[in-house]
Amino acid sequence: MNKKILLVDDSPFMRKIMSDLISEIDGLSISSTARNGRDALKQLAGSQPDVVLMDVQMPGLNGLDTLAMIREAYQLPVMMMSADSSKDLTIEALERGAIDFIEKPKDLRRYADDFKAVVAEKMRVLDRTTVPSQIKPLVSMKKESAETVDFQQTEAIVIGASTGGPKALLTLIRNLPAKVTLPIFIVQHMPAGFTASFAERLNKETSATVVEATDGMPIQSGTIYIAPGDHHMEIHQNKICLHEGAKIHGVRPAVDLLFQSAATCYGAHLVGLILTGMGHDGTKGCSSIKKHGGFILAQDEETSVVYGMPGNAVKQGMVDQSVSLTKLSEWINWIIG
Repeated sequence: MNKKILLVDDSPFMRKIMSDLISEIDGLSISSTARNGRDALKQLAGSQPDVVLMDVQMPGLNGLDTLAMIREAYQLPVMMMSADSSKDLTIEALERGAIDFIEKPKDLRRYADDFKAVVAEKMRVLDRTTVPSQIKPLVSMKKESAETVDFQQTEAIVIGASTGGPKALLTLIRNLPAKVTLPIFIVQHMPAGFTASFAERLNKETSATVVEATDGMPIQSGTIYIAPGDHHMEIHQNKICLHEGAKIHGVRPAVDLLFQSAATCYGAHLVGLILTGMGHDGTKGCSSIKKHGGFILAQDEETSVVYGMPGNAVKQGMVDQSVSLTKLSEWINWIIG
């Protein structure tokens, strides 16, 4: 990993301390800094960064508008920085094409090591040499259309996503049929505090009810449950079970736990979707669903921001169909009927 970063923040203090901390991370350097959106656009012409790391909330030309201008003029990944007060803006930035976001600690000096670890991890996602680009399934997949598979007995859908997931999920939710006749459970890797805003955003795009799940919540058809950040979500005895067990694959919530518990609960009447994301969270969960007779769909490499999670599930032979995001919407609509 060897990446040059354009750092954009309106606070001189934050620019200085973040620049110093990022420069301490192996493989990362600051190509230049900018105090606002307009300054960032000027800097882009000369600094030639590999990625833009930008505060979502800035005076003048704000992060959202700057993001739109960068995406229009440059083929550059943009990662947002977000404070507690800008959660809704952060979700909107992800919808508009930001590849991911980093939560800004309230006390950067105190949590300097945590900040560096998160930045390093997020930047590795952008290093395409770590992402499988030519994954071949261990078993061949028979190409089918949704209409050729019988989903009449499907009782629930589970979905797992990470990097690139918010925008993909927005597309899927927005295209749901008017009447959703079964429960849908979603794990999106996202910090605590942001999943509530994400659920509210998704709720505006569908006639179904989208909620951030709470412990003990009864499961109802037509409801979409979003796992809250920093909590694992499982399904037991027709209720949501949340807990703060140890992180799995370095994340909490983990897709594997949701998928495994849902497989036990719904058996062959379950459909799992594994979407864009780094790493291999979800592969064991897909295995559980398959062992119980369920069906697995994966987002294809072409439409995934990062093909780690779906790619690993495909590689292990756990996926029945790997299709584009648009096709996934068609499959879901057919499943729901």
